[in-house]
Amino acid sequence: MSFLELKDLKVHFPIRGGIFNTIQDWVYAVDGVDMVIEEGKTYGLVGESGSGKTTIGKAIIGLEEVTGGDVEYEGVQVTNKARSRNEQYRNYNKDIQMIFQDSTSSLNPKKRIRDIIAEPMRNYFDYTDKEEKDEVIRLLEIVGLNEDAIYRYPHEFSGGQRQRLGVARAVASNPKLIIADEPTSALDLSVQAQVLNFMKQIQKEYGLSYLFISHDLSVVKHMADDIAIMHRGRFVERGSKDKIFNNPQHIYTRRLLSAIPQIDPLNREEHKIERQKVEQEYQEQEIHYYDENGRVYDLESFDENHWVALNPNDSSSKTLVADQEKGGN
Repeated sequence: MSFLELKDLKVHFPIRGGIFNTIQDWVYAVDGVDMVIEEGKTYGLVGESGSGKTTIGKAIIGLEEVTGGDVEYEGVQVTNKARSRNEQYRNYNKDIQMIFQDSTSSLNPKKRIRDIIAEPMRNYFDYTDKEEKDEVIRLLEIVGLNEDAIYRYPHEFSGGQRQRLGVARAVASNPKLIIADEPTSALDLSVQAQVLNFMKQIQKEYGLSYLFISHDLSVVKHMADDIAIMHRGRFVERGSKDKIFNNPQHIYTRRLLSAIPQIDPLNREEHKIERQKVEQEYQEQEIHYYDENGRVYDLESFDENHWVALNPNDSSSKTLVADQEKGGN
């Protein structure tokens, strides 16, 4: 069941200049995207830096002004003004929380951990002091930290521990959706795996949905049910995890997949050759995948639960990837 839906969402930023500081041009950070997030599921959003994926997350929670399109929560349209001024949308603010990429700057260095985690509780619940303390301790235990953490400050924790604290704070309001913006990008691989695993554990315990934003497809593969690939402010491909990984159609998607490091030493040379082939194809055929203004084409249904932005007038952009089973994989 879907409870959050984006319809033709746009976030455009003006470029000002001249002696009168007038608008000279626009940056189309998000230029018309559709997304449906279902209860209890994880939606992966993948793209390079500057693709617009973080802007989508910020637009959902109201940190960026929406230029056009709709954000609908449980069938009700949400606008920035309504979200900030109307009591009707108080539950929206409570139900949707965000974990930021930089755990250091997202936790107030002047506050103790108890107050940092308890802040959402104070906004939405009427706990006694003891109830609040007990709940903070419970959340700390869930993310693998001891009770004595409530008396400490953020700088006293490692990067992985601070990211866990960010998760605990996000869960404190008992949300339905958590937007996780590159939550493990600054962590070592071993710590990264720990954070991802307990995020999945918390998802199961709370029935959470995630919008998991990352540039790393291998991480998203571990977390997501459905995936959207973002480039130049638009989706170039979206669908189920299996469709994206087993039958990618857009050259940009295949380019990202080819960049995933190959662990098996026996396949490294083969992987290197394949990556070079995809990169060459991208350079030679890039023009076929974007219109005359460099804009990504509209998504079209390609298969069940699989949409691709292909040039409708150019068959050379519709290079199909061979079925893996034919190669004996």
